[in-house]
Amino acid sequence: MLGRYRRRTEEVDDAITTAYVQGVSTRKVGKVTQALLGEGVGRSTVSRVTKVLEGKVEGLRKAHLEQPFPYVYLDATFLDARWARAVENISALVAYGVGEDGHRHLLAVTLGPSESQASWGELLEQLVGRGLAGVRLVIADGHAGLEAAVRRLLPEARQQRCTVHLTRNVAAKVPQRVRQRVAREVSALFNAPSRKEARARLEAFKAGLGAQLPEAVACLEKGFAHATVFYDFPSAHWRRLRSTNGLERLHGEVKRRTRSVGAFPDRASALRLITTVALEVSSIWSDRRYLDMSLLNPIQEQSVQQSA
Repeated sequence: MLGRYRRRTEEVDDAITTAYVQGVSTRKVGKVTQALLGEGVGRSTVSRVTKVLEGKVEGLRKAHLEQPFPYVYLDATFLDARWARAVENISALVAYGVGEDGHRHLLAVTLGPSESQASWGELLEQLVGRGLAGVRLVIADGHAGLEAAVRRLLPEARQQRCTVHLTRNVAAKVPQRVRQRVAREVSALFNAPSRKEARARLEAFKAGLGAQLPEAVACLEKGFAHATVFYDFPSAHWRRLRSTNGLERLHGEVKRRTRSVGAFPDRASALRLITTVALEVSSIWSDRRYLDMSLLNPIQEQSVQQSA
């Protein structure tokens, strides 16, 4: 008969870990173990059992990058974790890249006190130290600290501001009653077939709806150049290069899985779970090619010839 103090089997520990990664709350895990073993589990037990995930964290952190990554995507999400005896809102920084093989690869997950130049610099230093090379374009949300870190550590790379983030920024500067209309017009601007046409649509917006929305126009004009860098790359890539939507979907899954956790007991447990979820979500990326990277070199060679 299973008693209160009988050791949990490896199978039960594996079940606890799997449930944790899938977003099952500690309370629900406790009910299962109570039924199976006559004893429940608390946060400290779940944290101890799931330390087996530490190998996945270290594996990602130390993996050597064997191929060039022309495109790198950077974005952050936020969560609560206990730090120095208090619960703090901290940033989870995530990077993935599209390699020369045309597939997406999860590159790094780190935690920082905020989405700052120092935090992004730490992540990029880790990537450069692991062999990150051949970066031609970094796609991100336009955060000033992130941009500064990219300029310092990847000076050869150009930067594309996420058009979805910019559209949200512009829409946030207008009255609620016209917000959806403004978002549609700005979004259509970045779907233009050329940079020249995008500029024409910007001028049309300024002369039309934007005439009564000077703050929105100023925000859009300030971000326009960085948000249209994608036009200098193969047209077949534009839809994938305009935004960090791929990371947004990954963040959404992380949020879904971590919602039941509430505040993590410490930063280490937060990093273990987020990294494991990110690895699981990204595991299907190898099934299909994301972009045809053979299209990239001819475009770049043409740009060099035109500038010569």
